[in-house]
Amino acid sequence: MPWILLGKRSVTLLRGRVDGLELVLVERDLAELYEELQGRLAEQPSFYRGSSAVANFGAGRPSPEDLARLRLLLGEAGITLRALAGSGAELEALARAEGLAFEAAAPKLSESARSLVADFAGARQEIAARRKRGETSVRRVKIESEGPRSTPELRLVEPVAGTLYHAATLRGGQTLHQTGNIVIVGDVNPGAELVATGDILVFGRLAGIAHAGAQGDGSARIYALDLAPTQLRIATFIATDEPAKRRSSPAAEVAFVREGHIAIVPLSDLGRLETSQATLA
Repeated sequence: MPWILLGKRSVTLLRGRVDGLELVLVERDLAELYEELQGRLAEQPSFYRGSSAVANFGAGRPSPEDLARLRLLLGEAGITLRALAGSGAELEALARAEGLAFEAAAPKLSESARSLVADFAGARQEIAARRKRGETSVRRVKIESEGPRSTPELRLVEPVAGTLYHAATLRGGQTLHQTGNIVIVGDVNPGAELVATGDILVFGRLAGIAHAGAQGDGSARIYALDLAPTQLRIATFIATDEPAKRRSSPAAEVAFVREGHIAIVPLSDLGRLETSQATLA
């Protein structure tokens, strides 16, 4: 099922899922979104006929009249509205009252993950001090000793709730949230944001904001083929930098928490990290 992009300022998508379609209707006036959605559906009047859909309102609170209009709009295209997705008890209650299923769309952050304002204030002070010294605000790990290469120890990894796979570039103003991991095959442009309770992997250029371990998991990691973020967050740790210029030959890197700070290491060195004398540059 192809993805149809609606809107320019937020993630507003009609996208295919294993169990049907998902409408993401957030951060804009519903009347405007419905009009745009109607126009998009009219471009392929029979393509989605017979399918079912989940309407994701994020933190929004649609009225029964809003749902009635959406059902009518989808019904004209042969699509059945079967569930609402978003956050908050009010939206869940509305879904039950309308005979629809409910899906919690956004991760529920821990108290420590919510209280990022104080952490960010401290991070800004440290970043300013590092810039005065001519240092980068996102630390790079320096491998002091090559050391012998050893076979990584195998260990059991607890599975997370799920992985969101997004095979498209994320434009500025768009946001993806996932309880679990996020995998992007494409670029994450400046102004776009990724929030995951697990790891974030970008098979492309990560130039926006990425928040891994959003429920407080400090062991989460952020991977990218070209890591040039405007802001990185892992659990309650934050690192920011000026928008980086595109490098002529970018290399895959991974960001993680080390010594109480977010650090970055080339992906090729990750296997040697645990057995080497590594310090923060």
